[in-house]
Amino acid sequence: MPKKSAHTTNHKDLRMHQQLAQEAARLIAEEGIKDFHIAKHKAAERLHAPQTHNLPRNDEIQVALNQYQRIFKADIQPQQLQQLRQISLKAMRFFQQFEPRLTGAVLDGTANEFSEINLHLFVDTSEEVSLFLLNSKIPFEQSSQKVSMSNGDAIEIPSYRLEMYDTPVLVMAFKHKDLRQAPRCPATGKPMQRFGLNKVEELIRLSSI
Repeated sequence: MPKKSAHTTNHKDLRMHQQLAQEAARLIAEEGIKDFHIAKHKAAERLHAPQTHNLPRNDEIQVALNQYQRIFKADIQPQQLQQLRQISLKAMRFFQQFEPRLTGAVLDGTANEFSEINLHLFVDTSEEVSLFLLNSKIPFEQSSQKVSMSNGDAIEIPSYRLEMYDTPVLVMAFKHKDLRQAPRCPATGKPMQRFGLNKVEELIRLSSI
């Protein structure tokens, strides 16, 4: 039996790589999987390639997710995104004393009905946020999130999960000094984009034109 050429093998590998990115994107968009690592491994199982070493990078899944939403969600996703951004703005006004910054899927435009709003707050101590929520009579679950900062440090950030306007919100309480350097985005490895209140207002206004 003749051996397969390297060209044929490479083409097959590339095709599988693309299919894995597309399936991971579909799982994120349709099943609400938020973790890219989980999505790519579940995609490999769905495509009957659980042992593959040909997994896509997170940034490739991000590109595939954008494409998937443009093709298959064009009739509903923009409205869902705009609604989430408007709720984000209300949440930011509520947390205004903590210099809130919007980040994540609601900011980058990939959010859908499964997405939560991600806010970074800046405080002297995380207890300020706990006390503020308790005084405001807003139920929350406190935990921590591990993040990689732009300078390479890996740190634990106090976090709070709550609901505002029937929408899940993840609030992370950074130190004031962390306003000057954003954590690395899990999808791209680059510093996270973060928008303050005025920029979110402008984003909403431009999106509605």
